[in-house]
Amino acid sequence: MGMKGKIALGAVVGVVVIGVVSANAGGDSGSGDKGKDTSASADRESGKKADAKTGDKADKAEKKVAFKGDGDFQVGTDIKPGTYRTTGNTDDVCYWERAKDASGEVDSLLANDNVSGTSYVTIKASDKLFKSSGCKDWEAVDAKASGSPASQIKGNGGMYRVGADIAPGTYKSTGNTDDSCYWERDKDATHSMDSIVANNNVTGTAVVTISAGDGYFKTTGCGDWKKTG
Repeated sequence: MGMKGKIALGAVVGVVVIGVVSANAGGDSGSGDKGKDTSASADRESGKKADAKTGDKADKAEKKVAFKGDGDFQVGTDIKPGTYRTTGNTDDVCYWERAKDASGEVDSLLANDNVSGTSYVTIKASDKLFKSSGCKDWEAVDAKASGSPASQIKGNGGMYRVGADIAPGTYKSTGNTDDSCYWERDKDATHSMDSIVANNNVTGTAVVTISAGDGYFKTTGCGDWKKTG
């Protein structure tokens, strides 16, 4: 059975609230003699280019790929335990899987998901295999969340890290139909049942308060979320 198209055990669209059914982001052109300014202008221009190159190198360093988005990776050999992120995925083509062995059997699955947008996954030292199919490259992320958290996010953006991608607070999403909007508050990125703090499928308007103590917020099939308080 190919990996793409597998049903995720984790909570995705269609999974209902926990407790009902288990649910598995110019200087002055200074007047003056042109000849006198030539050297200074060249130095300034050179400085700008140097800064641009330095910035480019810094960006590349930040976005260093930990491992590719396609393949089977042995934990401890091919990849290290830790938290990783993949971004820019579309149409649920990206599929990943944490497994306790390489048998390929359903019982070996620890967690999995089909992804649109961004996904974070924490791979444990006790995991044996991590599978990824159709995903953008995976990047390692720091253990401590940092960044410029937004107060408005895409409703189909996938997983957002609280304190880095999204600010804590109360958010509203409107215009949802047929229970297609699914949201989930998580304490970590292991995607286990124990990591889910709360979740819901919504028709109409959805309102959820994301706590500063939450680790992540997951959203699929929803209207965009805006902070209201």
